[in-house]
Amino acid sequence: MTHAATHATGQPATHAAVPATEAAVPAAPPVAAREAARPAPLTVLVRGLRRHVPARLLPALAVLALLAYPASPGAEGATPADAASAVLVLTVVLRLLREGRGSAGRGESGAGGDRGGSAGETGGSRETGGSRETGGSREAGGARGATRFRAALTPRAALVLGAPVLALALAALGAADAATGVAGLGRYLQIFVLVPAALLLSLRDARDVRVLAWGLVALALAEGGVGVVQYLTGSGASYMGEDVRAVGTFGPGDVMGMATVVAYGLVAASGLALARTGEAPRLQRPLAALCAAALLVPLALSFSRGAWIATAAVLGLQLLAAGPRRALAVLAAASAAAVVLVGGLGIGSAMLQERLSSITKVTDAPDQSVTDRYTLWAAAADMWREHPVTGVGLKNFPAHRDSHASLALSAGSDTAGAGQDFRVQPLLSPHNMYLLVLGEQGLIGLTALAGSWAALLVLGVRRLAGTHRRRAPRHRPLDCGLVACGLLVWQLVDFTYADIGGPATVMTALALGLAAWWGLGARYGAERPGAEGDGSYGAEGDGSYGSGGSAAYEAPGRPVPYATPCPAPHRQPASQPSERRTP
Repeated sequence: MTHAATHATGQPATHAAVPATEAAVPAAPPVAAREAARPAPLTVLVRGLRRHVPARLLPALAVLALLAYPASPGAEGATPADAASAVLVLTVVLRLLREGRGSAGRGESGAGGDRGGSAGETGGSRETGGSRETGGSREAGGARGATRFRAALTPRAALVLGAPVLALALAALGAADAATGVAGLGRYLQIFVLVPAALLLSLRDARDVRVLAWGLVALALAEGGVGVVQYLTGSGASYMGEDVRAVGTFGPGDVMGMATVVAYGLVAASGLALARTGEAPRLQRPLAALCAAALLVPLALSFSRGAWIATAAVLGLQLLAAGPRRALAVLAAASAAAVVLVGGLGIGSAMLQERLSSITKVTDAPDQSVTDRYTLWAAAADMWREHPVTGVGLKNFPAHRDSHASLALSAGSDTAGAGQDFRVQPLLSPHNMYLLVLGEQGLIGLTALAGSWAALLVLGVRRLAGTHRRRAPRHRPLDCGLVACGLLVWQLVDFTYADIGGPATVMTALALGLAAWWGLGARYGAERPGAEGDGSYGAEGDGSYGSGGSAAYEAPGRPVPYATPCPAPHRQPASQPSERRTP
């Protein structure tokens, strides 16, 4: 009997010896089993979204997704995107109430611990005077007060965003009837107060801003793709006798809808493409640059002169803010591409060229749309002269239009195409947000609203300039500032040619919310990430992609702007191993 067939006890083995080479090779699973164990593509997508998209951003992303819902002809009232914005506000309010109760409970616990003054240690946890630390997490009863979520609601943020509330309430009192006043007040509060404040409280760090910016880009690509197909197939809105105007899913009744969405996506993509090295994922810059180049086509096919002017101004300012060298390089590449596409390949229809040339002829030989706009502007200014302080009342412009407009005003705007019959759309606003507020709300309303916008712009530009300092905080990277400030500037410029109205109006609230995060953003961006288990991003909660970690913990010897002080860690006894985790 051989040694391989004998057990360690010396007894003979009852089974045949198996060669070592055969026993070491496991049986391969069948192909069918491997295919069954592979997750479905939808499952992989859901897992990826749950990993990279925090739950707190889902209502905001739902607003963007529902903007693509096709609009019904002549439909009025709230849209699905407005309903999603209401869910966003309600979610934030519920969380504020929940955290308020939690802070009150921790305060009572801390008071009881202070009275007792006892300290105990059991199993690696320590309690001292109402403060408890277990496994690296710390709960300070009454010491920290508000959590990171509530820390964004600073007095300055409340003042800037809440300034228009009293002026809007005063203007609502002058409405034609109570129902009209309440409806107008709710709309203004939704766009300029509630949704921006809710988004400010929902955004945590730079990665949240990038997720929302990519959501804008995705929506713009979807709407722009529909618009390009409409132009190529002749199924768009009517323009100069042909159904070639790209309007996306918004229909001919809101020709500015797709132009606004595409312009927002282009500004967001441009800001993401101008990120500095080490502040963003490697693929962000080339992918964003490709998206920005692709969005130029549907923006041109929208035939919206106001969107063209606002987008050109913002792109130029973004390039200057990113640095002169980068601006020269991008301008050179854009000029070369324009020469090749327009001069070499002949891209650019006669309609597009005529629309571009009409921008310089708005004073010499204006078309009917420009004439109507000038007439409505003059009517709004005349209303303000009669009621300079409070205006004619909220949503009262249509009632006072005919008594202040000249005979040059047409009966309405002709709309057709994109699957809808011909109809005349009444001119119910002056197509200028500043003059609309001035005529309906007077100097009080314009001072409150424009003052809030100006404060956001000044604070945002000041913080954007601070990103070029050598010791700038990394939780405010350049690309997020370019996106937030770019969207705000675009909207303020576009307000000279448009006003609120239509399904795409809710995007104005998102732009103001991003600008509020950048300019009024909480000083908690560099706090220890992952402390609350609410979906923050591990060791890089500040949104940086460099060496990792938070700026407040990389250099504890010097103060970091916009960061809360780092609490001194408790010393553990030498006999007991420490369970603290490094941030």
